Amino acid sequence: MGEKKTFRFLVEGGKASAGPPIGPALGPLGMNLMAIVNEINRLTKDFAGMRVPVDVIVDIETKEFEVKVGTPTTAALIVKEAKITKGSGQTGREWIGNISLEQAIKIALIKKDDINASSLKKAAKTVIGTALSMGVQIEGKSPKEVSREIDEGVYDEIFKQYEAEWGES
Repeated sequence: MGEKKTFRFLVEGGKASAGPPIGPALGPLGMNLMAIVNEINRLTKDFAGMRVPVDVIVDIETKEFEVKVGTPTTAALIVKEAKITKGSGQTGREWIGNISLEQAIKIALIKKDDINASSLKKAAKTVIGTALSMGVQIEGKSPKEVSREIDEGVYDEIFKQYEAEWGES
């Protein structure tokens, strides 16, 4: 095992290329750029249309590499789920999109390792808070209202369906 170096790139899901920033960083090391790019694209294809952080760990001597994919930002995942282009310019006055509570829960599960929450409900409320700041409603309602309803137990049945994925008992 030789010396390992880690390179971090922000790539569009499924659309990395041997051009900048990857080519100029890894080309001089004599790495097989196409193999690296193909692996990045294979691992990020589900994040099409989103920018994804990617770490490429290379062994300078053996030319072996490993690709680790981070997750897109919570905001990028909300944009994808709400099928909007970006958040509202007038948060609180203008609603520009809507996602279901289940979509918010799915985002919370994707972001599980990044959101420092002790429960799926708390993680979902973090996602809902981001939606609020972007002008995106949950279930056609204000995210604040949905957050309160979560605390009141209104959506317990929906949460029960996903708790196994979170790892709660």
